Amino acid sequence: MAKTIVVKQVGSPIRRPAKQRQTLIGLGLNKMHKTRELEDTPSVRGMVDKISHMVEIIEERD
Repeated sequence: MAKTIVVKQVGSPIRRPAKQRQTLIGLGLNKMHKTRELEDTPSVRGMVDKISHMVEIIEERD
C-alpha cells in the first residue's frame, strides 16, 4: 500500500500569485480548512513545499 499524507489548507489564496493559486487547485484544495488525503510522491511533496505558507501536513500514513 502506498504512503499517503493528509494536507489541510490554512491560508487564503487571495492576493497570491496565480501559480500559487493553481498549485492549490492542483492539490485539490480551494477553500479554507479543507483537507485532502494525497499519495506521498516527490511531485506532491514539491507542490506542498511551494505553498508551505498556505498548507500544513496534518498526518503521514503508511
